[in-house]
Parts: sequence; C-alpha cells; structure tokens
Amino acid sequence: MNKSDKIVFLKEVHFMRNVGTVVRGIRAPIVKEGDDLERIVVDSVLKVAESDNIIFKDKDIVSITESLVARAQGNYVTIDHIAKDIQEKFNGEVGVVFPIFSRNRFSLILKGIARGAKKVYLLLNTEIDEVGNPIVNPFTNIDIVKYYKELSNNIEIILSDDPTEILKYTKNVLVADIHKRKKTKEKIKNAGCNTIYSLDEIVNKSIDGSGYNEDYGLLGSNYSTDEQLKLFPRDGQIFVNKIRDELKNKTGKNIEVMIYGDGAFKDPVAGIWEFADPVVSPAYTEGLAGTPNELKLKFLADDKSLTKEELMRKIKEKDITAKEALGTTPRRLTDLIGSLCDLTSGSGDKGTPIILIQGYFDNYSAEE
Repeated sequence: MNKSDKIVFLKEVHFMRNVGTVVRGIRAPIVKEGDDLERIVVDSVLKVAESDNIIFKDKDIVSITESLVARAQGNYVTIDHIAKDIQEKFNGEVGVVFPIFSRNRFSLILKGIARGAKKVYLLLNTEIDEVGNPIVNPFTNIDIVKYYKELSNNIEIILSDDPTEILKYTKNVLVADIHKRKKTKEKIKNAGCNTIYSLDEIVNKSIDGSGYNEDYGLLGSNYSTDEQLKLFPRDGQIFVNKIRDELKNKTGKNIEVMIYGDGAFKDPVAGIWEFADPVVSPAYTEGLAGTPNELKLKFLADDKSLTKEELMRKIKEKDITAKEALGTTPRRLTDLIGSLCDLTSGSGDKGTPIILIQGYFDNYSAEE
C-alpha cells in the first residue's frame, strides 16, 4: 500500500459509519401507581448514557411501553365498573360480536359484561379470531368456546362468521372486535338493531372514580388481577411532550419520544397477528409522524448503470423516483418503531420497558 492509498483509506473511515441503527433496552426501577414516570424515564436514560458513554444526537428515539404509563397513571377498572357501564347502556340482554380469543385480553371483559346483563349471546368466529388466534389453541390446548362458556352461567355461545347472525338472538349489540370494529358495527346497524356500541365506547369515561380511556374504552386493556383490568394509557401526548422537553433541557438534543404497545407483526409459525391493542402507538412526538423516506438500496445496487459514487449521491440527496422506492412498503414510522420496541422489550422478565434507539433515521451515507 503506497502513501496515497493510506490517505484514501483514512478518508473512507472518517466518511462512513460502521454501525447503523442501535437499539438498547433500558432497565428501569419497578414502577407503581402514582410514581413520577417522567422523572424515572429521563433519569434511566441519562444513567445508561453515562455508564455506557452514549452520545445523544438529534432524532434519537426514547420509547416507553404503554403498560408502564397506564400503571403509573393508575388507569385501572374493575369487573364491577364494567358491569355498571353495561347496565347503563343495555337493557337486560346483550349480544357480543367477534371478541378475540384471549384469556388475558377478553375474559375479564366478558365477566364484566355477564355481570351487568341478564343474558349474553356471544358470537364467535368459527375458526380464528380477528388477529389469528385459533378457537382451540394448539400451544395451550385451551378450547375458547368451553373457556368462555364457563365464565358465567348466563352466556350462550353462537358460532358464525357473519356478524348479523347476532340479530337472530337480540337487537342489543356490543361489537367486540378491534381493528375491524367500524365495518362490523356498520354492517350490523344496516341490518337493523335497537342499541349498538363497541368496546371503545365502554368505560370511555370514569365509572364511580375508575380509570377510563376516552378514545379507546376497553380496547387495549389487559389482565391485572382476577377482578381488575389495566386500561390503555390516557393523556399520552402530554406525557411524551414532557419527556421530550426534559431530555432537550438535559442533553441539548431534539430527541423523539413515543409510547408503544403491541407490535404489528405476524408470527410465521402460529399464524397469530400479535396486535391486540387498537394502535401500536397511542402518542408520539411530531418527528415520528408519517412514513419512511427511503430508497430500495438492494434495487439500486443491482443497477449496473449506476456507479458507486452515483448510488451514494442518490442516497445522500434522497434523489428518489417511484421506481427506486419500489418495495419500500409505506408503513407508518410509529408502527415500524413500535414493533422494533416490542420485540426488544418482550413481554416477560427482561425488565427493559424503556427503549433507546439511535441512528434509525440515518442512511448509508451518514457520517460520524
């Protein structure tokens, strides 16, 4: 290697970064109701930065799991609270349409419905629910028909993939699916009913001092105790904006912040779409809005008419044509980032409910 070769090599090392996106699961103290979660998140992130010599940059991302936010808020509801809301909205009997097949997501909701109604007609999909759960789970051997029926003696099970089938039994309907609820609700309304609500309209206001979620009601709720559910967090925008402002004050950098729930991905073996929350992210700072602005790098690399220098220029200048963006699915940034966070933190005992992501918005031309 001659002298000029060494100079070129050094320039390339300075120009090209050797690491792209870095994702860190950050351990945090156990959070209980009433804790100052904004302070805990900021302190936890700064502590890791100091111990691991992390240098913050603009467009870094800090994400917090929705469960942590809801717990700190004390956003809980009991079976009796659900029962009271059902009693107020329905007259004696109710037909529940297309709930997901989940013990931790729906069983307590069903108990509350059954406790608040004289009769429950429960219409289930015949084979799989909205998110891909089979009616008999091959991993747990739970038969969801038998399981739901045994929760209360006033529940009658009906199997059909037609939501209007419920109208043969009652004209009072509670739509219980998640992502298709608006279409399901509209179809039943057009077929004729007396009263119709969906789960996002149950406990969407406080019941005798309970928690609530004005946007999602019981959607996104999860098992807490045998008599209590933890709801999806509320006032999320205020929360993420406060953390963003405090991190800016502490680091001098514009760090994006979001709350994440279930990731939007499908298990290739079980066929289950791991997405039982109504949205991946209920709140995020403005820099996380929209979809990625990216080229399909492997497509460009296959183009023999482009030199390496021309390819790099296109990446750096975001010189993107429709053809060159081909294959970059325009998913929302919050869905992509939230899925990354959910996979990183998991749902077990990792103890990392806060995620720090760096370099997510960098491309191949990014410098040190």
